[in-house]
Amino acid sequence: DLAEQVARQLTRHDALDAHARDELGISIHNRARPVQAAVASAASFAGGAALPLAVAAVAPLPQLIGWVIGASVACLACLGALAAGAGGAPKGPAALRVTILGALAMAATAGVGALFGTAV
Repeated sequence: DLAEQVARQLTRHDALDAHARDELGISIHNRARPVQAAVASAASFAGGAALPLAVAAVAPLPQLIGWVIGASVACLACLGALAAGAGGAPKGPAALRVTILGALAMAATAGVGALFGTAV
């Protein structure tokens, strides 16, 4: 009888919110925040591009492409390890995954550019 009264009180205002909070552990404090995610993504992108851009500014012109590719791959590895550390995951596999997938994305982009005659 008491449990039924408590259940009615908890769900009187918003039954879905009560269920999400008490049964699933979802509350207003841990819901998705798209603006925060977008700002974090933009900052991460800009931060990840900073070192290869700096390398491009100082690298000798004949070796520019190689230096930028090397700096980009190194940044991918560092950022993969940093993200894994922040999330509590093992750093090595995450760094390797991000590096390999990022390098494949760079190769695909260069391939498409070459296919359409826009490669540098």
